[in-house]
Amino acid sequence: MLASPWQRPFVDDEWVFELKWDGIRCLLSVEAEGVRLHSRRGNDMTSRYPEIASAAFPGGLVLDGEIVALDDRGNPSFELLQGRMNLGRGSRSVPVSLVVFDVLHAGEPLIGLPLEERLAHLDDLDLPAPCFAGERFEAGGAKVWEFVTERRLEGMVAKRRGSRYFPGMRSPDWRKISNFQQVRAVVGGFTAGTGGRNSTFGALLLGLWTDGGLRWIGSVGSGFDDDALRAIRSALDEMAIPASPFIGDPELPTAATWVAPQLVAVVRFKQWTAAGRLRAPSFKGFSDHPTRSATWNTEGPAHAE
Repeated sequence: MLASPWQRPFVDDEWVFELKWDGIRCLLSVEAEGVRLHSRRGNDMTSRYPEIASAAFPGGLVLDGEIVALDDRGNPSFELLQGRMNLGRGSRSVPVSLVVFDVLHAGEPLIGLPLEERLAHLDDLDLPAPCFAGERFEAGGAKVWEFVTERRLEGMVAKRRGSRYFPGMRSPDWRKISNFQQVRAVVGGFTAGTGGRNSTFGALLLGLWTDGGLRWIGSVGSGFDDDALRAIRSALDEMAIPASPFIGDPELPTAATWVAPQLVAVVRFKQWTAAGRLRAPSFKGFSDHPTRSATWNTEGPAHAE
């Protein structure tokens, strides 16, 4: 069951609120041959997360949850989790946990039961480490959101009381409210487009000014409609320059067209990575602020704190 996007936080006694965990959705089933882990798309992940698959679960369980990696502050970090995902199968170099938020089967099918009854079954389970039940807030939408924004977490999920579980459906009975940040960044180049974007561009290369020059902070390739793609490409062609305006960075795309750093883009994103890159950026438009006002000190991670 999938949550429907919701624009803003709300308070309603008819809803239960949870944190939105920044990880990989996981369906855990305890079968005759042992514990099996499957992704949202049905891919088998059992051997990749052996510490979860080898935990001692009672039989007849099907659990819905999220595999997460926690940072030093105890916050879920998708960046850390990606490191685990990119390692060899079965590696435990990055510890992970399973946050369980629903029970679909416990000796008998439970998906037809109201949410409160499924959660009562979850509360009765003695989940083995490294698994734990996600915390719930009965009428605390505002307080949960305050916690989310203070800790710069992924967001929150609201679930309607009395709702059933519909496998594979994106239901209005579950709402996800994402916590996004926004940055003003300088456009210093663009990558070639493919497919339907062959005549425009793939992504804008973004940077922030530092004392040493323009620091690359990532690329944004989403948030553009067809008209914007064509108009922006036309403007970029007028601004083309032969050399990169960015400070040298080994991760900076080399197959790019460089432009004079004259445009300031407004970009929405989820969080800063440890390397100082934007995670999940989306283009929102252009700003008329002076390009030199988009600096690492005013727009970077320290400013977001």
